[in-house]
Order: sequence, then C-alpha cells, then structure tokens
Amino acid sequence: TKNCPCKMNQLPPKSPLASPVSEGTNSRIDSLDNMSMDSFWLEVENIKQSTEAEQEECSLADVKTQEEGEAEAEWLQDAGLSNLLGDHASENDNIVLLSTLTKTQAAAVQRRLDTYSRSRRRRNKHPVRDVRDIFGVVSSEETAAEKEVPSKDQLWHNLRTSSVQRDNQDYSCTLRSTGKEEAFNMDVAYSEQAAVLLKGSFLPESRRLKDGNALTKFKIPKGRLGVTRIGDLSPQDMKKIPTLALIELTALCDILGFELKRNKAAKLKTTEKRLFGVPLNTLLENDQKLLPNTKVPLLLQALLSCLEKRGLETEGILRVSGSQTRIKSLEQKLERDFYTGLFRWDDVHQNDVSGLLKRFIRELPAPLLTAEYLPAFAAVQNIPDLKQRLQALNLLILILPEPNRNTLKALLEFLSKVVARENNNKMNLWNVSTVMAPNLFMHKGLPNKIPEGKEKQLAEGAADVVRMMIHYQDLLWTVSSFLVAQVRKLNESSSKRYQFCDKRIKNLLRKIHADKDKVEKSQAEPSKIVKAHASLLLKDSLEVHLNNATRVADVLKQFQKNLCQNGWNIVNTVNLLKCNNSVDCTNLLLYEVGGNIGEHCLDPDTYLLDLYHINPHAEWIIKQNPSYPRVF
Repeated sequence: TKNCPCKMNQLPPKSPLASPVSEGTNSRIDSLDNMSMDSFWLEVENIKQSTEAEQEECSLADVKTQEEGEAEAEWLQDAGLSNLLGDHASENDNIVLLSTLTKTQAAAVQRRLDTYSRSRRRRNKHPVRDVRDIFGVVSSEETAAEKEVPSKDQLWHNLRTSSVQRDNQDYSCTLRSTGKEEAFNMDVAYSEQAAVLLKGSFLPESRRLKDGNALTKFKIPKGRLGVTRIGDLSPQDMKKIPTLALIELTALCDILGFELKRNKAAKLKTTEKRLFGVPLNTLLENDQKLLPNTKVPLLLQALLSCLEKRGLETEGILRVSGSQTRIKSLEQKLERDFYTGLFRWDDVHQNDVSGLLKRFIRELPAPLLTAEYLPAFAAVQNIPDLKQRLQALNLLILILPEPNRNTLKALLEFLSKVVARENNNKMNLWNVSTVMAPNLFMHKGLPNKIPEGKEKQLAEGAADVVRMMIHYQDLLWTVSSFLVAQVRKLNESSSKRYQFCDKRIKNLLRKIHADKDKVEKSQAEPSKIVKAHASLLLKDSLEVHLNNATRVADVLKQFQKNLCQNGWNIVNTVNLLKCNNSVDCTNLLLYEVGGNIGEHCLDPDTYLLDLYHINPHAEWIIKQNPSYPRVF
C-alpha cells in the first residue's frame, strides 16, 4: 500500500538519547494542562480529505540511505569546508574559516572530518589526508572531538546529579520560572554555554511549569555593540551566516548528545501552474519582474492582507475549515486572474481564504522549513531545556534560505496578530499552533517515518515547536553577537594571503577561543572625533565627538538638531520631515559601512567608541528608515 501523505512526515527518529529526552518531553507536554490536540487531528483530517483526489500526484519519494561518510562529506561541503575533502585537500582555502571557530565548533568539524576519513579508508579508496594533518591530533583513536563530547550516560548523569545538588530537581524535566524575565545570552556561542552547563560550572534555577499557557519571558542583554536583527546585515554578510550557524548548531547538538540528521531534497514532478505548487524561488523571480525587491510571494502577501483586513475577528479563523470545493475553485481562479488584477478578494469567505493560505504552504514543492532541515526543526522538541530549544531554533532559522526565512517570518507575524485577537476569534496561541503544525510539518514529498505509538507525542512536539516560533519570533530573528564577530573575522582575513603549513594550522586550532572575548581596552582611545555622512539627505557631513557614553541614538539626535537649527542644505526631504516641518529622528538610521563589515544597520543603543575600536576603517552613514514593519 501507498504511504499516505496526510500523516506526520519526517518527524524525528529515535535519537541516541531517546529515553531521557522522551521523559523530559513528556513531562513538558503533560505540563500543558492537557491542552486539547483536537484542532491538530481535525486539521490532519481536513488535509487528508483535500488530497484524497490527488493521491497519484502525491506519492512519496524514497530517500536513499546514505553510506557511511556521505553525510559527513555533505556536511563539510555545506559548512564551507569542502576543500578538506578528497586527495588534494587544501588547508590554505579553509584557514580563514577555521580561525574563527570556537573550541566546540572546531571539535564538531574535527569529529566529522575524522569520520569521513575513516569511512574512506574502510572502503579501500585512495588515501585521504589524516585528520591529524589538519587538527594536530595525537591519536586518531582519541580525537579532540571525542574528548570534548561526553557519552550520553555521562551527559545526563552530570546534568541530573549537578541539578539535584543545587535545587533537588530533575533538570531534564523542568522549565524555568515564568515569574520573571530571563537573560538570553547571545554574546557567547551557544555550544560553549552548553559545555559550561554540562561541566556543572553554571546551572540556572529551574521550576516546573504549572500554567500551560505561560511561557518564560526572555530578554537579550544589550552589550556595548547593541543587538543585530536579521535584515540589519548586508546580503553579502548574511550569506556567511548560514555556514557559521550550521557549524554552531552541529556543535550544540554534539554537546547535548544527539545527532543532527538532515534529509536530501526529494525530486517532485514539475508543475505548469504559476502560483500553487511552484517553488519559492520561481515565485519570487516572477513577482520581482512586476515589483522589484519583493521578498515574499505576492500571492502570500495578498492572502495575509485579506485575512488581516476581514478575518482577524472571525471566530475560529484558521481552525474552521472552508469548503474544499470552493477552495479548489478559488485556486483555479487565482491561477487565471491573480496577475491580471481581476480576482475579487471581497467576494471570498474568510474561512476559504485561510484554507487557501494553508493550501499554499502545503503545496510548495519543498517544505517551507526545507526538506533538508525539517527533521531538525521537529527534533527541537527533544531538547529538555527551553533556552537551548530556542538556541537551536534561532540557528535553524538563520540556516534557512532567505526566501524561506522571509516567507516564514511573514506567516508568523500574521499568526501573532491572530493570537492577539484571541478574545474575539477564540484562537489562543496553542489553538493556532495545533492548526498550523500539520501544514508545516506534513509534506507529500517526504517519506513517512513515525515510530509506532509515538504519533501523539510527535504531534504535540510539533505543535510546541510552532508555538515557540510564533511566541519568540523577535528573539529567533536575531543574529547572535558571536556570529557577527565571526563574520567580522572572516572579512578581516579574507583579503590576506595565508601560506601556512600543517603545523601552523595545528597551533592555530589549539589557540582557538583563547582571546575570543577580550576587549582591546588597553590601547583604546578615551575619545575620538569622527564624521558621519548623509549624502542622500544633505551635502554636509556631521562631526561627531565620541566618548564612552556616545550612542547611535545620540548621534541621530545631534543630526536632527543640526538640521533644524543650522540650516543645512537638505538634498532630499521625502519622508524626512513631519507635517510641522520638524525632522523625524525616528525615521533615520545609522549604518556602519566597510572595514570588517559589508553594511550594518546599527542598534540605537550601540556605543560608538566601542564600535570604532572594533572597526576603525568603517564609514558611518545616516540613511532614511526604509520602513521595515515586515520583511517584504
């Protein structure tokens, strides 16, 4: 019999830590006050009914079982370290990236390179470079990675023993107190934080979650360099982030003791449609011909806009299914009339629009969370600690291709608006999460791998992951400071020529992380005079006197004051002046451009003297706010 695409697909197989992890997961789910999963299974049934007539088109593709070493080779390639593979691997091509890695990140790379090398030797292929040539390991049987990564028994024994010693609670089955805000540290690599936690040097206080609707409040502590959001970095610098995030995510999984598994994308039949069942990249390419710089498909924008205008107050929106016959008819009309502008949204029932929205997501040729990383998103539920679950989700979102990430953000922003109108539409956060989880985690192009008897647990876990993405989306769409620092290091080093021998690499990797977090204050100047340019707005430049207290917000206020009082020659006043002819400072942004960064939109709370010491060769440019209420 044929596998049904209407079941949960590619939810995580049993991990090496299945027993303790499952206990933690079950306890967390049980603590949700037995919140109803009826909406989840009702949505599954609706999906099944909508696809029954299309079974021949929805047959599942088989995923080829990878031979030993293939997954490691793919990982090294995706991590930007493909030059370490093969018979003529070149360390010089990778020295820059390797030099930015933390200890735990280097251990993750080393572990996979070692596995790849051993697998090739077993298959009696041509000799490959020994891992010791790259990382200077004394013994291939006792690699640094094996020293860094404890056994699963040691991991859970240390976590539980240390936790009991501190507060006599089972750490793996608890969540933090929801009574106060908790710091979410983005200055230190997540895997390094996990390693410290593992050693028992630091254990946060934990309490059981009593209220299923309560979620811990997290706040990102702003350092001297402020906070960087997705969208603040230039496209060139953002291209470096997924590689670094993949290495960091793998290192975090290694420390936590479970394997990060990825799928190969399934090949599906191409479609002649223009909207539904079309790859995101193709949709965006077509849309950008009509509206340049479009970042989210125009159809999705139209669906969300229609629902926001007339559907947010509708009781049961998203949960109450529209007519499948009408939805199919509307899909055909959209295919014919959407780009001509003849489609009449006012005539469509809101439940049918929500049905079209969910159908659009499900019909994408590849899952919105991508075929490669859908298992990893689903596996996040297996991490007992909430903060570490969010760390993994943050890295996964950074790994997503830009079209997927932008589309997901637009969807999550809309879902937040639905939850905000809960009093009227009767759709709370858990209701919305259970309805949307099947649409994000079920896909006809992926095989069905559900351990027998695990359906309920996996379904609840998937809904919990969606709940976290909706509730914590502001945090999840942040680029960690440690990743920005690694991007700076890559940019600083990329123009330099390295001619190091293997011994030099060995010494370099031994030094990794030794001076990572040191601030060069010994030679730092107590003050500095720099210029901020605003060539698109005025001909003059702004002279800025920096001291330890000068922030971006102060410079923008100074710029505003000079515009009003000194009669500067304004080049462009569009959207710059308020109706009373005063300058709107909130419509201005300060960018760091050049040096060791491409372009970086600065947090208003960034201390500029600290930034100057880190990147003294950058220019500072004041620009108008491009208006960023959404990613599109």
